[in-house]
Amino acid sequence: MSFYKRHAPELREHDRELPDRSAFQGMKALDAESTIPDTQWREEVRRGKEFGLEPADSIVDKTEISVFQRGELPHWSGINTFLKSPYLEDVRQVGEYDVAVVGAPFDIGTTYRSGTRFGPQGIRRISSLYTTYNFELGVDLRESLKIADVGDIFCPSNITKAHDQITKGVAHILSQGTMPVIMGGDHSIGYPCARGVAEVVEGKVGIIHLDRHIDTQERDMDEIMHTCPWFHATNLPNCPPANLVQVGIGGWQVPRPGVKQGKRMGSTVMTIGDIEKIGIEKTIEMALEVAWKGASAVYLSFDIDSVDCGFVPGTGWPEPGGFLPREALAILQGVAKEGVVAMEVVEVAPPYDISDITALLGVRAIVDVLATMVKHGRIGGRL
Repeated sequence: MSFYKRHAPELREHDRELPDRSAFQGMKALDAESTIPDTQWREEVRRGKEFGLEPADSIVDKTEISVFQRGELPHWSGINTFLKSPYLEDVRQVGEYDVAVVGAPFDIGTTYRSGTRFGPQGIRRISSLYTTYNFELGVDLRESLKIADVGDIFCPSNITKAHDQITKGVAHILSQGTMPVIMGGDHSIGYPCARGVAEVVEGKVGIIHLDRHIDTQERDMDEIMHTCPWFHATNLPNCPPANLVQVGIGGWQVPRPGVKQGKRMGSTVMTIGDIEKIGIEKTIEMALEVAWKGASAVYLSFDIDSVDCGFVPGTGWPEPGGFLPREALAILQGVAKEGVVAMEVVEVAPPYDISDITALLGVRAIVDVLATMVKHGRIGGRL
């Protein structure tokens, strides 16, 4: 007897009826793909051939290929804007887009390891690995949103001046009716980003903050460092601390001065232990309830070091015991279902990264939030 004939005696060659698989997310996603248009992809290919020339005669499949690369493919080459979206040189035209991705390459606010000034470059570079389509969500960002990469904000090597630049840049984008997505940069930029949002929003702004560090000190070494953004942000007239939710805080890198100030502020702080106890869904529900109470908009701040450092080595303050990537993404999606006015991804430091995995999670956070907002009708519709 051949050995393989001993395999799966209860299963081999069975003719039993298979269980119903139609409720699986994967099976539904297979069906959903056929409902997504490909209009913008076809337009991108057309423009690529117009501007990049028709391919050489020896190319057999000329569907997507031009002489000079002008589109998404191949993923390993080309000029790396975020997701290879169009680069908008004239930011006065930003109102023509749904989303503007902007870099804030600033790390003068770091208190230990610098390197986050290279975060926007690292995030853009590895974003070329992705397509614009998400299987589970059934969303193609190319077909659903008009996204532009507006480049980086000019950040001088001075905390106050760079923060002022960032505030003006974020406020300009949002004032044109476009969602700013900010790639940091150290977490000190949370203050000027929130300030830019607060200048434009009519009403109160809630803040949902994923981090391992509380970041509520007033000063650190006599400056507004990356340990300080939420003290200053919640002193803005329409960003009250009662609407600040901090998720994932804990470990051995939470300075006591920040804890004392956090207590005085009266914001909501949840540890990884709290989240394990009540579960992801309840965490999302509570975060939304607190941030949105009396608020007109919510700002989302994702510090990459909120994730366990085994998954994100490329950050200045790595800390064990944080989120698993799946948990962090689930919370980000849960928050995004209700919509966010802007978001930041901070503390990606490519000099310490391994195989771009930290920067890749930063990309994933952004595209998951955008796709979730599309799926739930919180953004888009201009196309």
